[in-house]
Amino acid sequence: MRLFVVASLAVFAVTPALAQTDQARLEQCIEKIDRDAEGAYQDGLTWQAIGNPPAARQCTALALIALGEEAEGAARLEELANAPEAGSADMRAVYLAQSGNAWLMAGMAEQANVTLTNALKLRPGDGELFKDRARARVALKQWAEAGDDLDGAIIQSAGDAESFRMRGHVRLKQGRLSEAWQDVEAAMKLAPRDVNVVVLRGDVREAMRREGMEDPAGLDQALEPRARIVGN
Repeated sequence: MRLFVVASLAVFAVTPALAQTDQARLEQCIEKIDRDAEGAYQDGLTWQAIGNPPAARQCTALALIALGEEAEGAARLEELANAPEAGSADMRAVYLAQSGNAWLMAGMAEQANVTLTNALKLRPGDGELFKDRARARVALKQWAEAGDDLDGAIIQSAGDAESFRMRGHVRLKQGRLSEAWQDVEAAMKLAPRDVNVVVLRGDVREAMRREGMEDPAGLDQALEPRARIVGN
């Protein structure tokens, strides 16, 4: 998960707002992080010594995250987002998104919630940011707030199976079992082979069984014995 988050967010961070040379160097740093995070970190420090551009600071922060120093990397990215030279609102939102995910990876959900809220102020229509903040709120057991974020994510991208799965999990925690099942079914249609969706489907069915609710999958009737065996 660590490398996936770093790589996916870092690719998003490469934008025309960066100087061309800085952009190319940041891309090289991101590529190196996957195979040699320590080397990428050292390269970033050398780069920072020459003018300390935002891209160099981002490079070193991402490398630290990949090295397991998630909290330190998160703090550096958040500091960068608030720096006068950070760039456009979109770039600041990128740094905050990366920081928020790093706080989550460090197990610091409260900080992640605050940072991702600030990112959403800069990019209020970003469905991925809604999902990120929902993860922080799930970790904090703020079920209603997490559900609201996932509503926002689904509005932005109705074809995202993960958003439906996450909201199904939240509704399960809230005891809203029929609605949880609807989300599971939507996620199953979009990603029928996703193991996480299949597991959640089983969890919701079991919760409904414990509550004495009818099996939403209709398997109870299928498992009833026949009243008459043909030929007898």
